[in-house]
Amino acid sequence: MSHDGLGPRAVMRSVAFLTAGALAVPLLSGCSSEDEAAAPAAAQDIAPVARAQVADGGTLRWAVDAVPETFNTFQSDADATTTRVAQAVLPSMYRLDATGRPRPNPDFLESAEVVDTEPRQVVLYRLNQQAVWSDGREIGAADFAAQWRALSGKDSAYWTARNAGYDRIEKIERGDDDLEVRVTFARPYADWRSLFSPLYPKDVMGTPDAFNDGARRKLKVTAGPFAVEQVDRGNDRIRLTRNPRWWGRPAKLTEIELTAVPRDERADRLADGDLDLAEIDPAAARDIDSAAGAAGPLPGPGEGRTAAKAPRGYEVRRSLEPAYTQLALNGAGGPLADERVRRAVARALDRGELAKAVLKPLGLPAEPVGSHLALAGQAAYADNSGSLGGQDTEEAQALLADAGWVPGGPVDRSGKGEKGEKAAGSEGEKESASGKKSEDGKESGRGGGSADGDTSDGGDDGTYIVGQDGKAPADHGRDHESRGRQLAQEGKPYLDRNGAPGAYAPLGTAAPAGAAGRALAKDGKALTLRFVLPTGPGSQSLHLVAGRITRMLEKVGIRTETTKVSDESYFKDHIASGEYDLALYSWPASAFPATDARPIYAKPVPGADGSLSVEQNYTRVGTDQIDQLFDRAVSTLDEAESRSLIRKADARIWAAAGSIPLYQRPQLMAARKTLVNAGAFGFQTPVYEDMGFLEKGAKIPAKVSASPSEK
Repeated sequence: MSHDGLGPRAVMRSVAFLTAGALAVPLLSGCSSEDEAAAPAAAQDIAPVARAQVADGGTLRWAVDAVPETFNTFQSDADATTTRVAQAVLPSMYRLDATGRPRPNPDFLESAEVVDTEPRQVVLYRLNQQAVWSDGREIGAADFAAQWRALSGKDSAYWTARNAGYDRIEKIERGDDDLEVRVTFARPYADWRSLFSPLYPKDVMGTPDAFNDGARRKLKVTAGPFAVEQVDRGNDRIRLTRNPRWWGRPAKLTEIELTAVPRDERADRLADGDLDLAEIDPAAARDIDSAAGAAGPLPGPGEGRTAAKAPRGYEVRRSLEPAYTQLALNGAGGPLADERVRRAVARALDRGELAKAVLKPLGLPAEPVGSHLALAGQAAYADNSGSLGGQDTEEAQALLADAGWVPGGPVDRSGKGEKGEKAAGSEGEKESASGKKSEDGKESGRGGGSADGDTSDGGDDGTYIVGQDGKAPADHGRDHESRGRQLAQEGKPYLDRNGAPGAYAPLGTAAPAGAAGRALAKDGKALTLRFVLPTGPGSQSLHLVAGRITRMLEKVGIRTETTKVSDESYFKDHIASGEYDLALYSWPASAFPATDARPIYAKPVPGADGSLSVEQNYTRVGTDQIDQLFDRAVSTLDEAESRSLIRKADARIWAAAGSIPLYQRPQLMAARKTLVNAGAFGFQTPVYEDMGFLEKGAKIPAKVSASPSEK
């Protein structure tokens, strides 16, 4: 799993207490027109053809990140491959279309509707009469009831990661016949379509032992176009084969082989012809484009693959992933506990520039994301960023001044600074804006340039050093660092041309009046924010973005200290534990934001021992009003009203400035040119039975531009 994302929807189910009136903003209607959400920012790219043009047979070799620890999507260690397998082998009442909207799955569901609202909401499901499990038993009410009991949260013996929605069900009954299932809710539930997708057999859900262990290593009973034939953990491989009891359109492929391949090894495996489909990084995409003779828009540094080793017979299929990358601001303590400082950070950012830096070189639409709760194309999407405001240096500086941060104020360098100035964690490499190691850091010199090799971007270096006045000495020889330190000891400014401007000023020295981009101080403490970044494969774009954010913050006088940590440590030891001030990570979009997004933005609750229960709100920023809007949105059966409430909640999340959405993540898939109906799926749930290889003589239609902004 890349740290630039938190995984599939399964993961999603599972501080600062702002003063009253602090986030008083005008009541926004949130009733933007449907046209605003009419189309995704980029279309899916899957080489679509009619089934008649797909050859019968063949094996699809698909690279995944790992063989999952569990095949139960409702457990905490489920991952993206768990979801891939479940989509291919288990029932789902609804699946997402290309615009991210839930649609009934006719292979399992003839109809589903709310048939009563008083005194209780009742949903009546009518199942496809041909739908059976692989052991021959009909899919029915017993399976629905077993899943409800397992996920309701009433029995702690079930080790579940989430129960949202299931905890609102009062009872499940057989309808007028075996094909009908009546679900009665104790409380109204707007996102009822999110339930029973996937649906597990009662054999898995019926007892805690079966739930906790039975579906972890294998799935004996399934009901999809494919079945799990083999799980070979020794060779990191899962084989899915056609389900002989499948009643729907027959799968075109004979089998799908999911093989765990580390991301940094995929280019070699593609060059050797060992894979048919793999998510790749921009460097590998550039190699494929070059091998195909494309002049594509994937410039970038780094050593390219030689022509002899470049992957051939492949193409890059591009879209935007249904996930967005955000800048998270930890409001639990330190300077960012003040919402004025958080807003100042947000107003210092040019989100459009950041989106272009990542997406434009890939030939993808480079528009910043305007919502925390939906993406362009989804029904709930509306650009509510105006609730906070766009880039405005003067406004950012005014907010900081109002919060008491004074330009060029004296700084106490005695080492007795407050806790908020300590770098995140004891592990990792710390870098200042000048690229020189901090007192306990490990690096010296410029931090290696940007993550994609563009040294003009300054890499992910971050700390502004007090005392700079924008002038530099003439010498730029090998002793520039020692020369700078010598001048600083003499009280003279120094500009390091190989890094960000700065000097090590004598203790308590104030920056010269009128100096551009001066550091800020308050009560003898410099305004320094801890910026934590991962170092593993897939983190290059985060480093590029972090470098640009650092420079944007410098312009308003905010210093950063960057700490690089290992992949394994990044989320567990820093994000989840709150050991950071600034961080970059991603959230997946959901078709059901009232349910799935609430724990991400819920107001933290203090425990009896003084700790905070934050659910998934790792910024520790929340308000009662946001919680109330979510509660109302999930409890109304009026879809238009629910959508309006979600948009209002998003406006207030923007105003709280705990997280700043930046850009939708790119989705780059290397696909064998003859592979069809597969690739960069975007929002849509893959249709596994239609995937395959092109019939001889058939042609793939020419690609259509995803959106006008891509031209």
